[in-house]
Amino acid sequence: FSRAQSPESADQCAIDLDPMPGVKFARVLDVARWVRDELGTLGVSGFAKTSGASGIHIFIPLRENTPYQAGQIFCQIVATVVADKHPKAATVTRAVRSRGQKVYVDYLQNIEGKSLACAYSARASEFAGVSTPLTWTEIDEGVDTRDFTIRTLPDRLARVGDLWAPLLKSKGVDLRQLATIADRRRDL
Repeated sequence: FSRAQSPESADQCAIDLDPMPGVKFARVLDVARWVRDELGTLGVSGFAKTSGASGIHIFIPLRENTPYQAGQIFCQIVATVVADKHPKAATVTRAVRSRGQKVYVDYLQNIEGKSLACAYSARASEFAGVSTPLTWTEIDEGVDTRDFTIRTLPDRLARVGDLWAPLLKSKGVDLRQLATIADRRRDL
């Protein structure tokens, strides 16, 4: 979540959508849309990619010198709002046995030294999946994570280009400014 030059601060934070066994990928796409919508209400852009297995990662670019804890708290708020609004489909419950047939909306990856599969990395899955950046249009129209493999990725990159580049070039969200705006809205 950080560059080598600044390992003590986060350049991005992420929400990891992890379906419990038996939960269809279409439900993961629903939860991804709900996360996008909550981010949108805050004026924040999220960048989605398949995990390369059964889930989706949504990355949020952060301003320089953002503490890891601030990114984690921000993701916790978004994840909790999504789980509270959609309790039959999403959960933030950490205990695996207590999650039920839901998508786990994981915000706890946002700790210094933790990592998620990076964009374009091959994963050890039965279908040789690759963690592949997606457009929100693709998520809205529906995709199948099994379409993104070590065999299909080169053609996809030639066709759509590097969809992850805008995340890496983004100035990122200023969480302090966002908190100030939220306070002002609450006071209205």
